[in-house]
Amino acid sequence: MRNSPNYYISQVDSRAAPEDKTWSLPGAFIGFLSWLLALGMPFLLYGLNTLFFFLYTWPFFLALMPLSVVIGIAMYSLSGAKLMLSALTTLLLVAVMFGVLLLWLFT
Repeated sequence: MRNSPNYYISQVDSRAAPEDKTWSLPGAFIGFLSWLLALGMPFLLYGLNTLFFFLYTWPFFLALMPLSVVIGIAMYSLSGAKLMLSALTTLLLVAVMFGVLLLWLFT
């Protein structure tokens, strides 16, 4: 048995934390809800005349939806899965994005 390989049997450490964490679903939900709330912001500011404004500019606001979902996932993962903190930061960032877009379209 001179040339036989050496086999090492290792035990799995039961105290180790799982490596996989799912942040996508709550973060995506927060991002989508903040996009919907920010989409209502022009209606609060300008009333029903916003519908005529959205008639030509809806692709810009629709393009912010996947970005809002990604921001929600990122904020939820960066905050350490703290729901309230990530919801507030996501809502703030998405509202700022919508505000910048509105300012860009109005100038």
